[in-house]
Amino acid sequence: MGDIESVSVTELPDDFTDDPTRILLDVREGYEWDEAHVRGAVHIPLGEVPGRIDEIDLDRDLLVVCRTSGRSYRIMEYLLNRGIDGTVVTGGMVAWIGAGKPVDTGDATS
Repeated sequence: MGDIESVSVTELPDDFTDDPTRILLDVREGYEWDEAHVRGAVHIPLGEVPGRIDEIDLDRDLLVVCRTSGRSYRIMEYLLNRGIDGTVVTGGMVAWIGAGKPVDTGDATS
């Protein structure tokens, strides 16, 4: 999709908790987050990102994940138009789970 960069789940670590250089932003809805999410990801639903952009550490490399990539591309288009670079996780959580990568469940602090 245009100039938006993407990365495969297989190129990413299993846990972003102690990653000082990257941030994984999960833009899915709360019930999707509760079902399965990447450890150390930051959860801000798609519709809330514009109003909560200050909660994202933009000094780190931004990676965006959703269910299958559609919402990730939409929010990255929005962010790129505002001068914020980032990368979409190709295939989203469907690809993450399909690759057998670990997930956390429940309403964790994000």
